[in-house]
Amino acid sequence: MNAVQPLLKILRSRKMAALLLLGFASGLPLFLTSRTLQAWMKDSQVDLGIIGWFSLIGLPYTLKFLWAPFLDRFVPPFLGRRRGWLLITQVGLLMAIATMSLQQPKEALQLLAINALVIAFLSATQDIASDAYRTDVLKPSELGLGASTWVLGYRVAILVSGSLALILADYISWQLVYLLLAGLMMIGILATLWAPEPSDRVSAPQTLQDAIYLPFKEFFSRSGVKAAILVLLFVLFFKLGDALVGNMAIPFLLDIGYSKTAIGALQGTFGFLATTLGVVGGGILLTRIGINRALWIFGGLQALSNLGYFSLTLLPQGTQWLLVAITLENFCAGLVTAAFVAYLMSQCNHAFTATQYALLSSLMASSNIILAAPAGDLAKVTGWSVFFLLTLLASLPGLLLLPFVAPWNAVMPTQIPMND
Repeated sequence: MNAVQPLLKILRSRKMAALLLLGFASGLPLFLTSRTLQAWMKDSQVDLGIIGWFSLIGLPYTLKFLWAPFLDRFVPPFLGRRRGWLLITQVGLLMAIATMSLQQPKEALQLLAINALVIAFLSATQDIASDAYRTDVLKPSELGLGASTWVLGYRVAILVSGSLALILADYISWQLVYLLLAGLMMIGILATLWAPEPSDRVSAPQTLQDAIYLPFKEFFSRSGVKAAILVLLFVLFFKLGDALVGNMAIPFLLDIGYSKTAIGALQGTFGFLATTLGVVGGGILLTRIGINRALWIFGGLQALSNLGYFSLTLLPQGTQWLLVAITLENFCAGLVTAAFVAYLMSQCNHAFTATQYALLSSLMASSNIILAAPAGDLAKVTGWSVFFLLTLLASLPGLLLLPFVAPWNAVMPTQIPMND
């Protein structure tokens, strides 16, 4: 009981409530330019290969480190350096997502791509500010639970923009679905206005040159160039197998005969419960076993969870099999994301939070976007069964880097201290 009380005290704080809502705001746009958009395009009979390559719309998530220094250097005239940028991007996202309600995928793919690209750019910029805010506002002792709280909000948003959107699309038009989801960005706007301001640990860089150069210099000089490169490779490959599955999960399930309502309903009930258990349980375990061991255990489970979709290619169609696959995916995703977010935060120097976290999360996004872009063509060539087995193999490079970047018996520092 004594171990539970501190956890309850942290979870009841205004800070954690704000992180939950800001996590929701960060997660909401993601599927609107990826999985949910893929389902809309599949409904509109767009070619499967084009659907797969459409994941390149998410390139801003992989390139956001290029403009992250601007968010470190310049401070909006309202709400401070972090919350000011959050508000600007959230208002822009509300308008850009609402504009998607005017699109027709089959007739005007170029306009759809431009609109989706604007959403992805604004969403990536929101992530820069949100990630920096979360890292700055959390104390070292709050990293595990803070990451889990934010991830829980993020996963709830994915549930809404993914599962709920699929269910609604069976009853109303896709255009109206996007219009309704645009309104949910008000949650992020209100959360930004209400969230506590992080303590001013460091001032903004004095020049744009400092904002660009110093974060990279500090990162590569901290433990040496070789160690820094290994960390970057680990971030790039750790979630590759999961990214390949994520890119094709919805088209696969629709292709083998499951309805949008069945997929959305199971994601919205058992999938959500599994995600919640994974995120909350992962956060608690993380505080007990440490970041390193959590990455080993949760990473292995994440790779094995891909076998759930592989089994669907062999078993007769049935809701019970779909339930098992969705539950496994969501539970393991909740576990591993909580550990991975905590790991990324632990690698950041508070003097350059926005830029360094953007660099790391850009590489993570590269797995979801660039490396996973050929997933549709790969699935067409190999067939679904072989494709899902290949996703298991794609998980191995990241796991094999763990002894170098997160040794089992080593203690990971909670956060890199700020510069003097």
